[in-house]
Amino acid sequence: MLLRFGDDIAPDVNARVHATSRQIGQRRPSWLLDIVPAYSSLMLVLDLNAFPGRDAQADAIAWLQRQTFVPEGTDAAREIEIAVHYGGSDGPDLADVARNAGLDIADLIARHTAVRYTVAMLGFAPGFPYLIGLDPVLAMPRMDTPRTRVEAGSVGIGGAQTGIYPQAGPGGWRIIGRTREALFDAMRDPPALLAPGDRVRFVAVAD
Repeated sequence: MLLRFGDDIAPDVNARVHATSRQIGQRRPSWLLDIVPAYSSLMLVLDLNAFPGRDAQADAIAWLQRQTFVPEGTDAAREIEIAVHYGGSDGPDLADVARNAGLDIADLIARHTAVRYTVAMLGFAPGFPYLIGLDPVLAMPRMDTPRTRVEAGSVGIGGAQTGIYPQAGPGGWRIIGRTREALFDAMRDPPALLAPGDRVRFVAVAD
């Protein structure tokens, strides 16, 4: 079942998605298998076997209507720092992004690290965080021709968002740096370092 909160990528809408997701999780009924937040929607995965002879979606809607969901402040979210080495072989597109923004490289790094980003959702690859809050000056279109390989930990800009590649693989975002943090480890619990609704701050390091 998909709950829609809006139609675009907006911080206030995304905040409502995550507040509702957390509050449903705290009251989690036995028939709810999974909760998957996105930019402006929330997917609830229902256990149909828990509704023998009944309309599972109607029962789930009735349960939701009995709940009261309230806004949350930012103190409800975790904040995680990610160390990033900007430029060089770790950030091959840094100079191009700086030119596009009309900034020198030091100013670009300062702007990128000045923001407390929100993990709007995970997608594309296991543990890949789509981070909203990017300074609009740094926004840049994706590459016309994606790279066949982007290294794990690469920090990129794609449109009005920034993100981190958890594994090596193809990608079309502009790569400005790289972190040594393991964004996804299948043997870890939970396997993804970041979760939807988390806050992220980047910290520039020398290497």
